[in-house]
Amino acid sequence: MKTEPPSTTANPLSDRLKKGDLFATPCPSREILKHVCSRWGVLILIALLHGKHRFSELRNKMGGVSEKMLAQSLRSLTEDGFVLRVAYPVVPPFVEYSLTPLGEEVAKRVAALADWIETNLPQVLEARQSAEHAAKPSDQKSGPPPVSSG
Repeated sequence: MKTEPPSTTANPLSDRLKKGDLFATPCPSREILKHVCSRWGVLILIALLHGKHRFSELRNKMGGVSEKMLAQSLRSLTEDGFVLRVAYPVVPPFVEYSLTPLGEEVAKRVAALADWIETNLPQVLEARQSAEHAAKPSDQKSGPPPVSSG
């Protein structure tokens, strides 16, 4: 007996959108990419690769993040299923953050990119310095370029 494929009318998203297409404007993967690849999202994921952290531990470890941005980033990563938030019913409140299995997978990928950046930092800084040098005219002082009358 032949079975029919599952109905595609039950879910209005196209097969392509179900998988994810970062180049499609309405694709939810863009929002997830924003959460994972934001400055604070990357640092949170990498920090949690090394184990559970409390909010204050993450804030101290990351340096420069405001409480509002840290809370917002943690909320987004939790909603996306990457971070697990466990609140213990004690006084004062005690909350721990850790990676879910999905979060561990994405964190390892983000950490690989961060490792590449740190390893290649001297070359990137050299390229940046060369580009800045090339952009500055060596025989002119600062100011607008001379206007030619045509």
